[in-house]
Amino acid sequence: MPWSESHSPSFSARHEESDSGHVADLLDDLEAFREELGELFEHTPRDIEVIVHPRPFALALAQPWLPLARMAAAPASRRYMAGWFSSQALHVLSPAALEERASPVEGSRDALMLSPLHEYAHLVVGANNPGLPPPFNPGSFRRYLKWAWLCEGAATQLSGQTPFLRAAVARRLYEGDMPVFPPSARDAPLLGGTILDMLEEESGPRAAAALARGRLGGSASIALERAFDRPLSEVERDWRARLSSASAGGHARRLRGYLYEMDAPDDGAA
Repeated sequence: MPWSESHSPSFSARHEESDSGHVADLLDDLEAFREELGELFEHTPRDIEVIVHPRPFALALAQPWLPLARMAAAPASRRYMAGWFSSQALHVLSPAALEERASPVEGSRDALMLSPLHEYAHLVVGANNPGLPPPFNPGSFRRYLKWAWLCEGAATQLSGQTPFLRAAVARRLYEGDMPVFPPSARDAPLLGGTILDMLEEESGPRAAAALARGRLGGSASIALERAFDRPLSEVERDWRARLSSASAGGHARRLRGYLYEMDAPDDGAA
């Protein structure tokens, strides 16, 4: 099927003709999001190409690293790894494909529909923090792995996905070992946003944005203590309490969230 093109002041999109109406809405959302991020960041990239893939398999062919990245991530994270980014392009799934990818649990669809904003947030963070990608090269990729909790956490929080991932967090806590703090690269796509969410609640969105664009010369411990203005041990204590609270409601509720999240495949191979 031939591709169609749609345009907005800051973005251009390639997509199937049948997705034209949805893509027009998507471009409107991206323009509004870019304007919103302009209140927090000096640089908000424009002239960005958005490639809207109709199926996960097509996305995997265009970005062959993605199935490998999903396999390396915690199982609870994989469903929500639904796009990728480069310096001048976003690769995302069509709204219909995102709908199909969602599990029955509350919040899953909402989190997935925000995936294009998540990928654009990556571009904004990278444009304002020279230590983080894009572009990707051996050095930036190593820093991405070291600071994955910040890269993914900022994109998740800025895009508004964090509150919709509670069932996935419950699944992660139910089926895995206690996560480290800050979260490892394996847990970053799911748990990184919880750190930025806590900081934003305590000190506002500008504090979270400042953490995302801060220099990476020191350690994660130094960055977190500076951002929260208190010892790391206190930040970790409150973060762990927040994780427990986010998945609270009793063992039965956590188990239901785990089972619902397991209802549909994680598309680890697509």
